[in-house]
Formats: sequence, C-alpha cells, structure tokens
Amino acid sequence: MHTQRLLHGIDAISTWVGKAAAWLIIALMLLVCAEVFKRYILNQPTAWIYDASNMLYGSLFMLAGAYALAQNAHVRGDFLYSSMRPRTQASFDLMLYLVFFLPGIAALVYAGYDYAAASWRIGEHSSVTADGPPIYHFKTVIPIAGALVMLQGLAEITRCVLCLRNGQWPERLKDVNEIDVVGEQLENSQYVDAKEREAAIAAMQRIDEAARQRGMGGEKPGGEKPGGEQP
Repeated sequence: MHTQRLLHGIDAISTWVGKAAAWLIIALMLLVCAEVFKRYILNQPTAWIYDASNMLYGSLFMLAGAYALAQNAHVRGDFLYSSMRPRTQASFDLMLYLVFFLPGIAALVYAGYDYAAASWRIGEHSSVTADGPPIYHFKTVIPIAGALVMLQGLAEITRCVLCLRNGQWPERLKDVNEIDVVGEQLENSQYVDAKEREAAIAAMQRIDEAARQRGMGGEKPGGEKPGGEQP
C-alpha cells in the first residue's frame, strides 16, 4: 500500500504540472489572435510574437510529457502488445525503459541543464527575429520537463516490477477521460432515452478500455482481467 501511495503521489505531481501547463493554450490563443488582428486589421505586425508563440507551444509540449506518461497516453503500436499477458507486457516495458528511456531522458536532463545555464550566463535573446525576446527562461523548461518525465518514468519502472511480481498492473491515478465528457453530454441530452444512453456509454467504455488495456490497470468490463485472465 505504501508503494501504491507513492506511485499515486508521483502521478498526482505529473497531473498537476500537466494541467497547469494546459493554461498556456489560453495564452497562446490570445497571443495568436492579437497578432492576427494587428497584422491584418491594423497592418502593424509584431515580430516578437512569433518567438513568444513558439516558446509557449514548446513549454506546453515539454511540460505535458510527464502527464501523458502518467495517463499512458503516448502513442504506441500495440496491435501485438495488447494481446500479451501483463507479465509479458511488463517484461517488454521494463527492458525498453532500462535500455532506451533512462539513458535518453538522463541525457536530456544533463544536456538541457548545460544548455539553460549557458543561456542564462550570456542573457541569450532569440536570433530568429530582429530584437528577439529573451529565451533563457524558456530553455530552463528543458531540464525541468526532463526531470519530471524521469520521475514519472521511475514510477513506471516500479509498476513493471510490481506487475512481474503480482501478475497484474497496479492501479493508476485516474483522470477525466474524453469518454467521461461525452457521457456527461449524453446524460444531459433530451434527445436520447435512458436505454440508448446507457448502451452508448457502455460501448464507449469498452472501446476505451480495450485501447488502454495496459494503462489503467484493474479489470476490464465484464470481469475479465488485463491479458485475458478470468477472475
């Protein structure tokens, strides 16, 4: 139970950072809309907005990485993987984490720290546009995002070890999924009766569970456990 609480704690950190970074979408949207208005209505384009929009998008992309890993949302070619038993899945995952993930993310954190430190030392500004904005704060996001992904990766490695020991994936800290939003919309719809609504929600849940078989842990709909095992 202590290990499960620790894993959920790491998931919570990744989730909080990912959701906080999601607000950058609002800033990015407002910035782009302002530039479109100034460029095409006032005929007064602003050069620094191009750099700023790149920095906002890059920060969002990097800071959301740990959250995506926590929710098992990264794209994978799982047409074979999803048919494997949990212990086989864990073996593959553990090997890939040790061989590729840990060295790659460690290199990202190490190089990103030097990259950011050098940028702060020289007070670096963007050279993409004339009189570009400062970018040392943006480069600081690189090692921070790498450290967050590394922390979540260590949690994933722990999950692999627990799965190899117990034969099933530990439960993840669940978050709101797209099907939850669709289900809420169906609940409030006056054009769908209760029976059709329940059938539609159940069908969506089966599809989502099949696609995320490994990620969420626990049992599949109908009492079947991940990997095709029966309770």
